[in-house]
Amino acid sequence: MKPLQWLLALLLALATVLALAQPLPSTPGRLIFAADFEAALDPALWVTEIAPQAGSTVQARDGKLVLDTRGGVTVWLNKKLSGNLLIEYRRRVLMQGGANDRLSDLNQFWMASDPRADTPFGRDGVFESYDGLQMYYAGIGGNSNTSTRLRKYAGNGERRLLQEHSDAAHLLQANQEYLVQSVTRDGSTAVFVDGRRYFSFTDPEPLRSGYFGLRSTWSRQEVAALRIYQLD
Repeated sequence: MKPLQWLLALLLALATVLALAQPLPSTPGRLIFAADFEAALDPALWVTEIAPQAGSTVQARDGKLVLDTRGGVTVWLNKKLSGNLLIEYRRRVLMQGGANDRLSDLNQFWMASDPRADTPFGRDGVFESYDGLQMYYAGIGGNSNTSTRLRKYAGNGERRLLQEHSDAAHLLQANQEYLVQSVTRDGSTAVFVDGRRYFSFTDPEPLRSGYFGLRSTWSRQEVAALRIYQLD
């Protein structure tokens, strides 16, 4: 390896180590969006994409956004985000005998954009239909609760696996409410669950703007108390 290549590799490794050491922000920053899901979803604010399978619904009621679907679903916030951000919400996967109850896929997209369109909207909820987007993706308890993964989508069909866990501590517990927090700051992105860092990645080509989407497939989940803070 040439000296310059070695130096660049060392700097990238050091940046990754520093990113892993970064804690959650000590103060949440300036609140720029809040949703408590007390009323029906405003179609001007929320874009819901559900795979065409019978018995699938998405509705807001009593302070919860309920994703109850047989197939894939993405609920996009129709608000383009940029800069340093903290996105947080409370979420649980229900296992109470419902028709779609399945312990799997507490997922999200963030900093999402479509290189060929103004927004990433207009898909059918099927997971593969999002392959052409550029974004970060976290899947907690995916593949029937056997894996927890962080990916970066390149916008050309490539879905780069950045980090992965398969131990029980990083998988889902039925009916447990989790606080999920995602931080995007100064070229790094990280995901925390109940204050514990699940992922952290320093991106040499960081995504600095895009859309946020709640994602799942074949399960019944509740989302509450969504908050987005600007950290700049």
